[in-house]
Amino acid sequence: MLVSESDDPALFLRAIGHIARSKGMSQIAEKTGLGRESLYKALDEKAHPRFETIFKVLNAMGIQMTLDPKMRLRKRSKQTELCVAEKRALYRV
Repeated sequence: MLVSESDDPALFLRAIGHIARSKGMSQIAEKTGLGRESLYKALDEKAHPRFETIFKVLNAMGIQMTLDPKMRLRKRSKQTELCVAEKRALYRV
């Protein structure tokens, strides 16, 4: 399961915290302009950091976050399925 698929913000923070520790909190702190101790507190899974802090940390680690809509499965009617099948038949070589 992807962290982004979870409804648990603590899991998201934990993942960011693991990446930040692996890259070095001192280095991240220097790039963000935040204190190292403040970063540890902000990235604790029980914390509620501001979006600004999260974005600074992600930027300092060279991580770009992309938001995509979730795909919902829709039931197709038989008529729609026939139209799709007919279109596929037209494009077969």
